[in-house]
Amino acid sequence: MNKYRILLVEDDATLSFILQDALEREGFEVECAADGEKGLRLFEQGRPEVVVADVMMPRMDGFEMVRLIRAVSPDVPVLFLTARTSLDDVVKGFERGANDYIRKPFQIVELVVRIKALLRRGGLGAAEESQLQVGDCRLDFSSQSLRVKGVKVELSHMEAVIIDELLRHPNEVVEARRLMLRVWGNDDYNNLNRLHGFIYKLRRYLSASDSVDILNVRGVGYKLSIQR
Repeated sequence: MNKYRILLVEDDATLSFILQDALEREGFEVECAADGEKGLRLFEQGRPEVVVADVMMPRMDGFEMVRLIRAVSPDVPVLFLTARTSLDDVVKGFERGANDYIRKPFQIVELVVRIKALLRRGGLGAAEESQLQVGDCRLDFSSQSLRVKGVKVELSHMEAVIIDELLRHPNEVVEARRLMLRVWGNDDYNNLNRLHGFIYKLRRYLSASDSVDILNVRGVGYKLSIQR
């Protein structure tokens, strides 16, 4: 089976080495660049399946690099790495074409999970893919926020992934195993209690809804119940 190719653009040499090693251990092929100009050249030469890029880099920053990549390849999944935390920077990243955004410092397992999620989603653009409306609830996956009857709730990444999966299958049973695979990349039984904890929090967020609830399907998983 062919390996997925990742272009990693990161000017911190130590971090780049650590990430390359970790991603190759996960079965990816990784090509690295230390600035946006080289990253753009490598993208044009190799056309990888995923781009993982820092924002602040010499010669050409990540925003400009991705803007130019999007001009020739509108569908390739892009994940930004950044130490910048302001909402304006996050919004700017998505406006430039990012599909996902992860703040430093982060755990490598989270990066791997997000890359695999982008590949499963087929590299669709964030604006098309991340807006979901079911009943009186609206999820914006890109900003990791949920509106329940117009009231905004900020979600963690794990919460956003779980509710995203449930909203895509209204009134259907979603196996707990499927949710664990999407969130953590495995169905280790030890993650089951963690999943229950996230579901409990999501139920609290949805308690104000008149039309949406999460039901437990004993021994199987969960169902997002929609009242017509």
